[in-house]
Amino acid sequence: MSTTAKPFDSVNAARAWTPSSRDHYHLAEVFGEDTFGLTQMQHRLPEGYYEQLMATIEHGDKPTSAVASAVAAAMKDWALSRGATHYTHVFQPLTGRTAEKHDSFLKVHRDGRALTEFGGDELIQGEPDASSFPSGGLRFTHQARGYTAWDPTSPAFILAGESATYLCIPTAFVSWTGDSLDKKVPLLRSMEALDRVTRRALALFGDDKGRVTASLGPEQEYFLIDQEFYYRRPDLMNSGRTLFGAKPPKGQELDDHYFGTIQDRMMAYIQSVEADLFRLGVPMKTRHNEVAPQQFEFAPVYENANVAADHQQLTMRIMERNASKYGLVCLLHEKPYAGINGSGKHLNWSFGTPSQNLMEPGRTAHANEQFLFFCTAVMRAVERHQDLLLACVASAGNDHRLGANEAPPSIISIFLGDELQGIFEQIADSGSASAGGGSGVMDLGVSSLPDLPKASGDRNRTSPFAFTGNKFEFRSLGSAISISFPATVLNTIVAESVDELTDAVDAGMAGGASLSEALSGVLSSAVSDFRHILFNGDNYTDDWVEEAARRGLVNNRSASDQLPAIISDKNEALFVKYGVMSAAEVHSRYEVRAEQYVTRLNTEGETTLGMGRTLVLPAAVRYLGDIAAAQASGAGAAGLGTTAGAVGGLVDELVAALDALEAQLAHEGGDDIGAHMTHMHKGVAPAMDAVRSAADRLEGVVPDDLWPLPSYRDMIFVR
Repeated sequence: MSTTAKPFDSVNAARAWTPSSRDHYHLAEVFGEDTFGLTQMQHRLPEGYYEQLMATIEHGDKPTSAVASAVAAAMKDWALSRGATHYTHVFQPLTGRTAEKHDSFLKVHRDGRALTEFGGDELIQGEPDASSFPSGGLRFTHQARGYTAWDPTSPAFILAGESATYLCIPTAFVSWTGDSLDKKVPLLRSMEALDRVTRRALALFGDDKGRVTASLGPEQEYFLIDQEFYYRRPDLMNSGRTLFGAKPPKGQELDDHYFGTIQDRMMAYIQSVEADLFRLGVPMKTRHNEVAPQQFEFAPVYENANVAADHQQLTMRIMERNASKYGLVCLLHEKPYAGINGSGKHLNWSFGTPSQNLMEPGRTAHANEQFLFFCTAVMRAVERHQDLLLACVASAGNDHRLGANEAPPSIISIFLGDELQGIFEQIADSGSASAGGGSGVMDLGVSSLPDLPKASGDRNRTSPFAFTGNKFEFRSLGSAISISFPATVLNTIVAESVDELTDAVDAGMAGGASLSEALSGVLSSAVSDFRHILFNGDNYTDDWVEEAARRGLVNNRSASDQLPAIISDKNEALFVKYGVMSAAEVHSRYEVRAEQYVTRLNTEGETTLGMGRTLVLPAAVRYLGDIAAAQASGAGAAGLGTTAGAVGGLVDELVAALDALEAQLAHEGGDDIGAHMTHMHKGVAPAMDAVRSAADRLEGVVPDDLWPLPSYRDMIFVR
């Protein structure tokens, strides 16, 4: 169309990229160079302090003030040597993104001498104003004091931008009364709970091999769009997704983008993100084109859950920051374009000791007894807390994905693969099982190709919770979400399940049974209770929806229905029992998430109304005026009459839909946040859809030179 933005010059973009980020570098040598990690600490800390700090990192010992002072001095010297002028305590408020307040290392004495200082007290504690962060009722607006507390288990790092270089220190964030105002504190508490109960379980097997930690590996999907198109779309700027847009002639139907060759401009951007993340100690592993045009994915190596959560927040930040260097905007919304696959964030989760992944099947009977015990505990937890797993990923954006044929449905089920599921079915029926046969080798039938080791089960990309060999993949997360709360939920529900199964085995052994006998009875009973949630088939079919209903599985399709599960009696008691959140903290999470849902949908509704009245409707009316002028001149009057009637009908439909949306947005919901969510879901969202339906059909008939918005045809094939 004539109003299309000038295409970005990919040749000049590549030239602009040449000087620094295309320099050759050795990954192992640059990895972590912008991080005050173990190597830096070992080299810079005075003798004895490194070992004391390692006791904190590896065993959870509280750091002493002497250790904090030594770390602060070494950290300051390192940061100054890298050009830093300020430091900041980075924390994760309940907004879902990170926050920071910068302080200078500078201290000026009365005689005018300038020194740089940074002590242990400044490292351990900061005091940002907490008044403007969401708290969900944990404090009043006039009670503004908040504290950040140094997290020694997550490394500090340097961020260097075009105008500033500063030291970032990962911290927790709490109120003056000690309530958690962030996502890190509950995650750390859940990790401690999982460690505590799992070590008790391992003692049954005579196998306590050190601290138990959860490990995470989040796969991040995202879209890239040309900056000029982005800034000409008020809907993208306000809500992160297009609220208008007719389906293009070609989208993803040919399946030619998935794993396709990455274009130069996009690769330049991807390389710059990876280079920055490598230097920040983020172990990026995989990059590839995703299913939809201009959709991509990053995936790291698995890490300690707390560090992985911090690194994931940092990854999203670098992804969004670096895009502008290439004339791009990184879209992390779950559904930027209607009719085209959205973006998720698959969370790979496991847990174990420093020497053993407890989700790894063993080679001996003893090792496999452990594996079956802990795998049973995970699946039992998932069945019991389906509602909470849906609630922890619920959002306005994710409503567009879950249940569509591009993401797991809003039904939690577990995929194990035929062989492993067969083993658990045998356990349920008889209390014992034997592995199936098979050579484990796949002959490809071509002499020049090697035989491949064959996995015991296929992959099921339609399953929301799938076992993938040595971990479970929770695939229901949206792309914009922080992984901290889903990880907190997984750690906590599994801790409860491990705890209760350990009690049951203990009771059996106290009654005179051997470990194997007690374990057999406990596993048989547990698997019988959750076997209805096991499903290896296609989760996208209508048949599965009907079958899941017969099995009694939860199917809450909207965040307005999912979020209240956070504060159910069952789930509140769970968090309180394992010391992960107090009752007040649990309720605050619901209040904040519910308010975010309402606010996001209200923003989308107001944006739809404004764009419809000021952009779409005037364009359609202008076209009607052009038709009327042509008819008056006598040019093609007969044919234009039909067109005028069609456009006029759509204009009338659009006006009626806009009026209806305005009425829905004016609805007073009172103080009940649950009622507000329901109204947004059942009132505002359908009214927005009606506006879009009329507008998108108008886009198909109004000439390009009159249509005010970049089309899908323009936006999704950026070069």
